[in-house]
Amino acid sequence: MKNNEKYEVLFKSASELRQLICSKKISPVEITNLALERIEQINPKTNAFLTVTADSALEKAKEVEKKILNQEPLGLLAGIPTSIKDLEPMKGVRQTKGSLIFKDFIADVDQISVERIKNQDGIILGKTNTPEFGQSGTTENKLGDHCRNPWNLEYVAGGSSGGTGSSVASGITPVAQGSDGGGSIRIPAAFCGIYGIKATQGRVPRRNISNLSWHPVNYSSMGPISRYVVDSALFLQALSGPHPESEFGTLTNSPPNFLIDIEKGVSGKLIGWSPDLGSRIVDDEVKNVTENAVKIFEDLGANVEELNFDIDLDELEHPLHNVLSFALAYATNGYLLEENSDFLMHYVRNTIEKGKNISADEYLQSLTKLYEFRSKIERIFDRYDFISTPTMAIPAFKCNERPFFENGKIKFKDLDDGYYDYSNWNIHLTQFTALFNWSGNPAAALPCGFSSSGLPVSLQIIGKKEDEVGVLQASRAFEKVKPWHDYYPHI
Repeated sequence: MKNNEKYEVLFKSASELRQLICSKKISPVEITNLALERIEQINPKTNAFLTVTADSALEKAKEVEKKILNQEPLGLLAGIPTSIKDLEPMKGVRQTKGSLIFKDFIADVDQISVERIKNQDGIILGKTNTPEFGQSGTTENKLGDHCRNPWNLEYVAGGSSGGTGSSVASGITPVAQGSDGGGSIRIPAAFCGIYGIKATQGRVPRRNISNLSWHPVNYSSMGPISRYVVDSALFLQALSGPHPESEFGTLTNSPPNFLIDIEKGVSGKLIGWSPDLGSRIVDDEVKNVTENAVKIFEDLGANVEELNFDIDLDELEHPLHNVLSFALAYATNGYLLEENSDFLMHYVRNTIEKGKNISADEYLQSLTKLYEFRSKIERIFDRYDFISTPTMAIPAFKCNERPFFENGKIKFKDLDDGYYDYSNWNIHLTQFTALFNWSGNPAAALPCGFSSSGLPVSLQIIGKKEDEVGVLQASRAFEKVKPWHDYYPHI
């Protein structure tokens, strides 16, 4: 659906916008004002932004405009409107982490990604919505309404980068920052019909500012959500690379050029396709759409064969999810049980409480399981260039419901049902995404069609560690023959 012509320019790629800005065909101030107007128009419907930083955005836009007029060198993101997920600090700006507890907290430092966006002349419009501490595949918290899907406002946008996905899909920014600890970039990208890529663990550095920075297990990785593949490549180029103040686990080698060979394609590549990872339940429509979509790679010269995925994911759920993730939640936020437990979302409180009683022996055994699992994934990549699966087992669902997978069927329960517990439902929601956080591989969500109810369906492509270039090449090849950019949500 075509939107109001006034805002059509916001649906262009960031790369094209940058060319227009640098050639003085459009002003960065004009673009920023349009994007801020778009927030005013859309945000009451979607609740994608928690904080809007209009004054600083316009100030930065004027600074970029001055650089253009003075013919000074411009950054990779010159004049491009973007946003920051509200898990990350931005100096002088509210950082809620999606929590009522931190609703008035003002950050005193920039996250490295924020620092780099500023240094590359990007225009940060504000902070986008996230579930409390990013601990959910949907975006709801006690700060306000659900973050809603622009394709259908009664439905979830996904999470935990739900505000990022919703805002990009509704034409506020062409690209924006997200993070992904179990699918949190790919889930909203899938549900909102746009592109998202989780980089290799450690590719995009975080600042060493908490005990989380030294934790031996960190599944979370930063990356972009965008409408165009090339914009994600541009964003990764701006954000990637080592930093002297980065946390444990950051890659120390210089990143590759994500842009130079993006048109190379997938001819001769071998893709292992699994519609269900051997045991997962998948909605029939999603299965049909994704199975047809993966065949496109064959038309592009790749070889696609069904992957015999024989890793028992049910067996790994307890050690890799319930033990390691919950232990991390307690190590990071356990003190809140004593001080502010009534203010926490119930799923966050339950998760922290479960992490409290994990023994050292159980933790160490789970670490062993993790590294065994990573070795098995690496062996798959000894044969295949890529793995492909559905990104999500189902399309987006209503805001007040949650999916469960019981006795071979997908069921929905009310959000306030007594069974509603992160440990019971979120692992099922992330059943195609979380395992590649456990392994640390780069993975992307590609829009590939729609359900009969008009909701987006997504195909996932996973690459070898540190091969974001390959994932971007495969994504771009798919995008060229099955472009999704002309499909806009009715909002």
